[in-house]
Amino acid sequence: MDIVTWARTRSPWLIHFNAGACNACDIEVVAAITPRFDLERFGALLKGSPRHADVMVVTGSVSRQVRERLKRIYEQMPEPKFVVAVGACAISGGVFQQCYNVMEGVDKVIPVDAYIPGCSPKPEAILDGVVKLLKSAGY
Repeated sequence: MDIVTWARTRSPWLIHFNAGACNACDIEVVAAITPRFDLERFGALLKGSPRHADVMVVTGSVSRQVRERLKRIYEQMPEPKFVVAVGACAISGGVFQQCYNVMEGVDKVIPVDAYIPGCSPKPEAILDGVVKLLKSAGY
């Protein structure tokens, strides 16, 4: 295992993308980073730039307006990159499913590596999903 792979396994950096959520999933994602749940014990950090992130955490239903921004931010991430869809809206469009302006899931726009279901999922589920994603990716 080379040094870059070793470093990425010990320190996944996350970027959070709110595609238009009601804020419930956003609050749970931020709660997972707080000292109570301590996502940082796995080396994970929340970053503000997609150029520094390894994992994109997407919440909310993707509308047609947000679609191009989501693609652009995904393309700015370095390889290997992973996407986690958090919540019912990100997975399937949620209550906005089949609306004229909703894409019915993040996977219709960019490839998704892990799904964390719920409305809204608990911080423990978000932690579990990110850790399982990294383990399944060979990290």
